Amino acid sequence: MREDEDDPLTLLIPHHQEDGNLIERTWSESKKLWQVAAPSIFSRLAMFSVTVVTQSFAGHLSDLDLAAISIATTVIIAITFGFMLGMASALETLCGQAYGAKQYHMLGTYLQRSWVVLFLCAVLLLPLFVFATPLLKLMGQSEVVAEQTGLVALWLIPFHLSFPFQLTLQRFLQSQRKTGVIAWVSGGVLALHVFVSWVFVYELRIGIVGTALTIGFAWWLSVLGLFVYTVCGGCSETWTGFSAQAFVGLWDFFKLSLASGFMLLLENFYFRVLVIVSGYMHNTKIAVDALSICMSIYAWESMIPLGFLAAVGVRVANELGASNAKGAKFATTVSVLTSLAVGLLFCLIIIVFHEKLAMIFTSSIPVIAMVNDLSVLLAFTILLNCIQPVLSGVAIGSGRQAIVAIVNIGSYYLVGMPVGVVLGWLLMFGIKGMWAGMICGTVVQTLILIIITMRCDWEKEAERARIHITKDTASPLIFAQ
Repeated sequence: MREDEDDPLTLLIPHHQEDGNLIERTWSESKKLWQVAAPSIFSRLAMFSVTVVTQSFAGHLSDLDLAAISIATTVIIAITFGFMLGMASALETLCGQAYGAKQYHMLGTYLQRSWVVLFLCAVLLLPLFVFATPLLKLMGQSEVVAEQTGLVALWLIPFHLSFPFQLTLQRFLQSQRKTGVIAWVSGGVLALHVFVSWVFVYELRIGIVGTALTIGFAWWLSVLGLFVYTVCGGCSETWTGFSAQAFVGLWDFFKLSLASGFMLLLENFYFRVLVIVSGYMHNTKIAVDALSICMSIYAWESMIPLGFLAAVGVRVANELGASNAKGAKFATTVSVLTSLAVGLLFCLIIIVFHEKLAMIFTSSIPVIAMVNDLSVLLAFTILLNCIQPVLSGVAIGSGRQAIVAIVNIGSYYLVGMPVGVVLGWLLMFGIKGMWAGMICGTVVQTLILIIITMRCDWEKEAERARIHITKDTASPLIFAQ
């Protein structure tokens, strides 16, 4: 490393990489993108599959157990996970820009600061688990489903408390492009989880409580693996030990994290409303099971665009931190086109194999039939959501999460839900009408984000990143060792 690389004055020198023709630049950017995206996609699929495996085991216990674990994971956990995931994206912004600016010592401080803020928020969210049963009854779920879901929710609290550490460690490592270790840890955890779930359900016959406990065990095992790698030499430049500096600037970090949290919370909760509304239908358990399976498949596939979200967030933040505005813009274009191609592929898979989807989760003929009936809407939802996460990743990389949160409120709750109510309730199309209305909201959201991204002043964003990093690195509190 050169001596001038740690000098804050070097942040003021723009670094443009415009060598080569368009094809060469696209290939080069694609390699950088996939370097982060591929392991990120695999790790997200693996960790989400931990929940899917648990749902699959629960589905072969009984329809009630499947409904309980499905609601607990696709509604309660989805709300807290979405909020924690969004809050963790603030770390993605700060660490990505600091790494791009070669201010490596800042990353460890940001990581510890995120632990403090996110853990406190996780504790504040615990009432959702403690009072899950009365909340679900208030929302219209049947008493038997609400009671069983409340029991499951209590045993999912360890799972919930792992989010502040697992999600932030992932982003800390991703910002340095150390994604290989995340993939290895996630793959190992998934393999072990399948075995542990089989033992708990079929050998020890612990039942639904045992299946809930296995999820928390798997996620905490992931936390342990990433933490050991981080503190035991895997990040020697960016992790210099625990420091009291983590408690400096907590309010500023909290404000950025809060905007990030609401950005993804509003989006995650949007489609979970379908599961809640299904409680008002006839054949409640069948409707809940079918919607939960569709949401699980959608969330499973969403791990791929979310991998691109992480990749473009890292790429944009790195380029802005390095004062390369044109590089950030080009990374955005390549990411959107790549994610769109992947979305089209999975849309076709859903359409071709629509009759086989539900068999992964259940052997109930009525549930399988309802999932088959909803498969076209599921395919369109997957296609539309292949672009939006990438555009959100651009906002994360440039620290504009608050803007996306406002767009989400307008698109989902002022457009999508009212249209869904009209189609679902007034025009009597039921769940299909509600879902179609929500798709309309997603279309509006995607179009607005495309316009915002196209009108983005990348030079201005690079300047903002330079000012922020220079301010942090110039602080005597940061350099006090």
